[in-house]
Amino acid sequence: MVKKAKNSPAPPSTESQRKMVLRIRPPQKMKQVEDDIVEEPKSRKKPKTAAKKKAAKIDSDKPKKPPTAFFYFLEDFRKGYQEENPNVKSMRDVGKACGEKWKTMTYEEKVQYYDIATDKRAEFDRAMADYIKRKESGEDTKPKDSDSEYDE
Repeated sequence: MVKKAKNSPAPPSTESQRKMVLRIRPPQKMKQVEDDIVEEPKSRKKPKTAAKKKAAKIDSDKPKKPPTAFFYFLEDFRKGYQEENPNVKSMRDVGKACGEKWKTMTYEEKVQYYDIATDKRAEFDRAMADYIKRKESGEDTKPKDSDSEYDE
């Protein structure tokens, strides 16, 4: 009695029934000499070559940019939404609902928020112009005092 292996196929009875199976493995690295293109496997992580840039010193006297019209709308919408839906605590859900409402609003409904944003932007532009003048004239330079709140 001849035992067959579990996974091996039955041997073909004639030469014409034999089929050749060719298995090709995908290349791990492909190089094209002409174009100098190197393709590496996707699972491989790229080394971090560039170090993080140090943040420039932040000037505390520089005016901050004002919010956009959408943020003024969000401020108003958030109050009403929380009154109507006290059980919703997630800011994500409030933000999504606000975004959907903003998209469906007409321009006439948005005008009041655009007006507020425009006024605040004009104030910012004036403050920025004053800041630049002070910076250029050198009036804004303050000597470092040793009597700082943070020094002990």
